[in-house]
Amino acid sequence: MANVKVTLVKSLIGAKPNQKTTAKSLGLAKIGDFIVHAEGDVLNGKIKVISHLVKVEKIEG
Repeated sequence: MANVKVTLVKSLIGAKPNQKTTAKSLGLAKIGDFIVHAEGDVLNGKIKVISHLVKVEKIEG
């Protein structure tokens, strides 16, 4: 299973409350923050909610 690197690239200032909560649950607070996590259904759902605020990169290995 591949790992995914999710990086916050846009500000959360104008985001809806559910988008802010989703970013916080992923550990993303400031622009440039990133997480590396195993790809899965829950993570994909969270990424879909904030897809316009993040950059997603697949990491093989």
